[in-house]
Amino acid sequence: MAEQVWQSVSALADPVRRALFDHVRRQHRPVTREEAADACGVSRNLAAFHLDKLAETGLLRTAYEAPADRPRGRGRTPKVYSAGDDFEVVIPPRRYELIASVLAAAVARQPADAGQAAREEAYARGQLRSSSVKGLDAAAQTLDDLGFEPALESGETDRLILRNCPFHALAAEQTDLVCGLNHAYVEGLLSNDPSLTARLAPRPDACCVEICGRSGT
Repeated sequence: MAEQVWQSVSALADPVRRALFDHVRRQHRPVTREEAADACGVSRNLAAFHLDKLAETGLLRTAYEAPADRPRGRGRTPKVYSAGDDFEVVIPPRRYELIASVLAAAVARQPADAGQAAREEAYARGQLRSSSVKGLDAAAQTLDDLGFEPALESGETDRLILRNCPFHALAAEQTDLVCGLNHAYVEGLLSNDPSLTARLAPRPDACCVEICGRSGT
C-alpha cells in the first residue's frame, strides 16, 4: 500500500498530469480524453498518455462508454476516466494547519471562552484575505485557491456550493465547532462585499457553508 501511495504522489508531480487529474476529479462523472485535453489546453495524445499513467497508479479508473449527453454513434466506444481510489495524501486539499492555528490562538487569548474566541479568530483570518474578494466570481477564485472547490449554481440568486471541506476529518468528529469556525472564516473572507452572504447549509461530503450573491459583480 505504501508503495502504491508513493507512486500516486509521484504521478502528480508533473503539472500537466496534475491539471488533468484535477479536472477529471472535479467533474464527478466519466470524462473522455478529448474533453480533458480541451479543458487543460493540451493535445489529445498528450492527455491520453497522462490519463493512462494516472489510471496505472489507481488515481483514475477507466471504462468504455459513450458520454451521457451524446447519442451512441458508429465506431469504437470512447475510453473515459473517473476518480479512482482515495489515499492518505492531500487529495482533495486539506488545511488542518489553519484550523489548528486558529484554535491555538483562541485558547492562548481567551481560555475561559475558547469557542467564542476561536470564531472571532477565524473571522479575522478570513478578513486578511478579503481585500481581493469583490463579487461572486472573485470569491470563487479565492475559495478555489484555499481548496474549497466552489461550484456556481445560477438561479434567482446565484450561489456557490463548496464541494470540498478542507477540515473534513475534524468536521466529522466535532461538527458544530468546525462548521461554526468554517462559517466565521468565510464570513470574514466576504466582509469586503456586503452583497455576498455566507450561510450554513450542511450536505454530505461537502463543506457546510454556501455563498449567495451575484456572479460578475
